[in-house]
Amino acid sequence: MTIIYFLIACSVVLAICFLAAFFWSHNSGQNKDLYTPAIRILFDDELVEEKPSNENNSEKDN
Repeated sequence: MTIIYFLIACSVVLAICFLAAFFWSHNSGQNKDLYTPAIRILFDDELVEEKPSNENNSEKDN
């Protein structure tokens, strides 16, 4: 019977920890923007232009 009291106490402590983590994330702004992450995959990535390698510089090194 004492193990039941121990398990109930552990579950209450764990529930309080999860509740505290939820309130901390809510107050720090984790859940403010729910729309953008869902459509972020639809946006195109910005292209990065690569500098063309200068063949004259590579010939000077040899």
